[in-house]
Amino acid sequence: MDGHLTTLLTAGVLFLFGTGPIKGFALTLGIGILMTFFTSVLISRAMIFSRLNKGKHLSVWTAATKNLFRNTWIDFIGKRKYAYIISAVLTVISIASIAINGFKYGIDFTGGRNYVVRFDKAVNAEDIEGKLVTIFKTEDGKNSSVEAKTFGNDSQLKISTDYLIDDESLQADQTVEQKLYEGLKTSLPANTTVRDFKAPEKGHVGIISSEKVGPTVADDIKTHGILAVVAALGGIFIYILIRFRKWQFSLGAVAALFHDAVIILGAYSLLHKFMPFNMEINQDFVAAILTVLGYSINDTVIIFDRIREYLREKKSLTLAGLFDDSISSTLGRTFNTSFTTIMVILAIFIFGGDNLRGFMFAMLIGIGFGTYSSIFVASAIAYDFLKTGKEDEVHGKTTSNKEVLASK
Repeated sequence: MDGHLTTLLTAGVLFLFGTGPIKGFALTLGIGILMTFFTSVLISRAMIFSRLNKGKHLSVWTAATKNLFRNTWIDFIGKRKYAYIISAVLTVISIASIAINGFKYGIDFTGGRNYVVRFDKAVNAEDIEGKLVTIFKTEDGKNSSVEAKTFGNDSQLKISTDYLIDDESLQADQTVEQKLYEGLKTSLPANTTVRDFKAPEKGHVGIISSEKVGPTVADDIKTHGILAVVAALGGIFIYILIRFRKWQFSLGAVAALFHDAVIILGAYSLLHKFMPFNMEINQDFVAAILTVLGYSINDTVIIFDRIREYLREKKSLTLAGLFDDSISSTLGRTFNTSFTTIMVILAIFIFGGDNLRGFMFAMLIGIGFGTYSSIFVASAIAYDFLKTGKEDEVHGKTTSNKEVLASK
């Protein structure tokens, strides 16, 4: 319940602060979470208990996986200082890259012109985008941001570019339309003129709609994106505080989410000049960040829930031993969830279109580091701050950590 509700919270933040397709993505995510509640919490539970109540056998493993992670125990808390060093180094590198290299911002954040263009046949959005990138070069030879997406059907594209966005004159609009025509000429009927292309008759090929996103609107979208991430972090902090009754858990969870977000941003800052696919910071990227935060907090909450359970049941353990037991006992669930999710995202990343690769790349990094941070950042920070509040006040301590390690 806690894991799903925190993800639903991020979907609500996306819907509140997002615009256009982001709202649609948030709505789809929210419906999916609610349906999962219904199937996982109600239907699956009813089916399992119905079978067990009838005395029938129920197996949830195969011969190969029956004992997978069953007897695994790792001293995660004892190794947390190494993880702190790794996370600190990655965070410093990420922040330094953001400060020095900056980002490649998409049209959502810089402003630009959007055109919906109709063709007389099906066209490939990636091929068109590649042609237009060479056309829309600035005077100093740099590539402008260009994006082409199928719009409505295979014979229509939505084309966006920030070429000459700072020039608001009518001449700049005409120049962009002229270059757009030149880049698309080979995909248009042979007798199509510039005039026909700019103002096509009903049902003919050409620009059927256009709009301009000015820098002011782009700044508003950027502000909303930042607010969305901050609101998600704040909402999760409050929710964890209410559910777990200890601010240390909230602090650990939010620190882990901040850690994940900074590393994803750092990766985009470091790699956007080298990767063969688009790594722009746009609304899709904001959606990816918030989706990763939802996934990461889901994983963190599972571990925290086991810690909360063991705080009541295993009063003889030291706090370190209790945390290690909790993390180790959830390794199977963590591995299965992360592995299956990464397989799906990797398939989309490899076989999906170029327009999806930037989004999927953020998801791959986020899920990898989200799994890592749930164990080595969120849990470790919660432990250190709980420890400073005296272990004896957290739960009765009668066994030393050294004895726990020896018994394991």
